[in-house]
Amino acid sequence: MKQKSGVFRLKSTGHKWEGKVLAVLFMGLCVGSLVFMLSNYSEINLIMAAGKEGNEKEREDGVMGRRAKIAFLFIARNRIPLDFVWDEFFRVETENRFSVFVHSRPGFVFSSSKTMSSYFLFRQVNNSIQVDWGGASMIQAERILLENALMDPYNARFVFLSDSCIPLYNFSYTYDYIMSSSTSFVDSFSDVKEGRYNPKMHPIIPVQHWRKGSQWAVLTRKHATAVVKDNKVFPVFQLHCRRKSLPEFWREKPLPAEPWKEHNCIPDEHYVQTLLDQGIEGEITRRSLTHSSWDLSGSKDRERRGWHPVTYKFADATPELVQSIKGIDNIYYETENRREWCMSNEKPFPCFLFARKFTRPAALRLLNTSALQLSN
Repeated sequence: MKQKSGVFRLKSTGHKWEGKVLAVLFMGLCVGSLVFMLSNYSEINLIMAAGKEGNEKEREDGVMGRRAKIAFLFIARNRIPLDFVWDEFFRVETENRFSVFVHSRPGFVFSSSKTMSSYFLFRQVNNSIQVDWGGASMIQAERILLENALMDPYNARFVFLSDSCIPLYNFSYTYDYIMSSSTSFVDSFSDVKEGRYNPKMHPIIPVQHWRKGSQWAVLTRKHATAVVKDNKVFPVFQLHCRRKSLPEFWREKPLPAEPWKEHNCIPDEHYVQTLLDQGIEGEITRRSLTHSSWDLSGSKDRERRGWHPVTYKFADATPELVQSIKGIDNIYYETENRREWCMSNEKPFPCFLFARKFTRPAALRLLNTSALQLSN
């Protein structure tokens, strides 16, 4: 009887120890998961702070008498078809307050035979990649442009532009507008459409930080540095943010086996917005300075329907069009029930400094009719 009793006590003690071990393991797993999430958040926030040195450099430049510069960052397929418009825009600036960088296809060189403007001569970045619309290669091209532009310590603002963009105002007005604000201009709003956010992005990108907007942003040096140094959010976009398969008449590849499981994620519409939504709301003006028209309801032209904004053609290019864009002073964000009134130094200002998408004939007509008054 004593032996049986001893065996029973031994088994009971064993069960107690097993329970304690399991409890410790469970607590360790919970703590480990919490530490993992906090470490990711802290690393992202450290990246956000990485540009502090750049901001201090801007202040030093002012003391030394050097004028801070705006870096104009063009994303192009090949040439800059509207280089003649930008030539007029840059020509009046005599104080060396800008720099130009172009990301074009690999191997494309902006020689005198490829551009009409001296401001674009050999301004291509030499480490460009092949860019596919709707893929992570687009945001990689943005990072390459920023990396090159950050090499110049006097570049204080970084403006993303497409090869179909035009300036709406002269250089001095544009420079003063951008430099008078201490914030970045990033079109950013909460995205509530199902299928955009991929749950696999968690915990690096929590759904509450998921944002959408136009890729045509204006960044401060601090935020440009944060984008270049980011090694947390960008890899997640590469893995889990992909464009949904195109409609039948556009598609180049067969539909996937289970198309209903696809997430229609366009990386350049989410990356910068989501990366910078990390507790720095006061450092960002949540709107773009580049106008695009998505009102396709009245268009009978099939080419104008789809996933891209309106392309303005020769017949559209009138002084009235330019004035209508300049007259916009607020933007409404339906998903947030938010109206963004466009201000500068607490005074009402036009919302947009640039506009797209313009064909070459349309831009030429605007210049010839003096609809664009780019001289000081």
